Amino acid sequence: MRVIVVGAGVVGTMHAWHAVERGHEVVHIERESEARGASLRNFGQIWVSGRAGGEELDTALRARELWEGIGERVPGLGFRPNGSLTPLRTDLELAVAEAALAREDAAARGYKLLGADEARALNPALRGAFSAALWCERDAAVEPRTAQLALKEALLASGRYTYLGGREVREVMGGNAVRDDHGDVHRGDVVVLCTGAWLGGLVRELVPDLPVRRVRLQMMQTAPLGEPLTTSVADADSFRYYPAYASDALDALNAGQAQDPTAAAHRMQLLMVQRKDGGLTIGDTHEYEHPFAFDVLEEPYEHLVRVVESFLGRPLPKIQRRWAGVYAQCTDTSRVVHRQQVRDGVWLVTGPGGRGMTCSPAIAEKTANELGW
Repeated sequence: MRVIVVGAGVVGTMHAWHAVERGHEVVHIERESEARGASLRNFGQIWVSGRAGGEELDTALRARELWEGIGERVPGLGFRPNGSLTPLRTDLELAVAEAALAREDAAARGYKLLGADEARALNPALRGAFSAALWCERDAAVEPRTAQLALKEALLASGRYTYLGGREVREVMGGNAVRDDHGDVHRGDVVVLCTGAWLGGLVRELVPDLPVRRVRLQMMQTAPLGEPLTTSVADADSFRYYPAYASDALDALNAGQAQDPTAAAHRMQLLMVQRKDGGLTIGDTHEYEHPFAFDVLEEPYEHLVRVVESFLGRPLPKIQRRWAGVYAQCTDTSRVVHRQQVRDGVWLVTGPGGRGMTCSPAIAEKTANELGW
């Protein structure tokens, strides 16, 4: 088959990967010279721990397996099975972790409750004050700023992959074909539109009532820490955000332990992962109301610095980068992704939300299976 993939973020790139793996020819079209959206502006976390039970967790676990296999073949991904720790400081936070441990799928996630000394033995950089920590062994990480480039290099080596950057697809031409803004028409056996947060223009024409929204976030990255951060780290605010932690204990946490006003105002949680150069990627915020702000606000960064320093027990290295990003999320947040045939031979795959980096290999695999690649 000849597969046309539109969009070179992580979802589009994984669709190209599965097509090439199954022996097909791929033409990959990206409106920028290289992808520069949410697929690069994220933590690079393969985040299994907080996923909802059922389809979402199954997708994340399958994606985790696929990421590891691809990482063995493409070292430039920087895949590492580092797991995650969520330090706990109050009885209410501890109760949420204990409720998570009682889930039927707790073992599949690799959940374990650790004492403070056990957690520090696993991640010695956590010298701050906490009483226990929730460990999730199945979490992992890749390098988001270089992952797509590494995958593209491996795809090009196959001899069955063509990359066309700096071209915006403007029109679907009947079935199985698209026209770009250079006037070129690209025909194949199937077209897969993986347009990420680009939901206007052609996407709006194809699906005027697309059940997907845009979400904006702020993040930052520091200079090298000077020591290994051997696991990813979250704070207990992540319990309020991720569906795996829904329980009576979470209701009690929300009722009895007020969230920091800044964190509440910006719908914040701490997630932190160390990059290969030693720097820390730290975030994040969530903004849902349009129009989005065009600037980044300092108050959320100040909050994150306080939280991180309280866990590390030391000053944070100099912040070197701050950025905002926008991703697409299904309005029904229980859905892993929106996958829809929009014309004969043309499919739209978008809206994984914050699951995109985690779940993209399994999302693309399911598309390939359903389309009979």
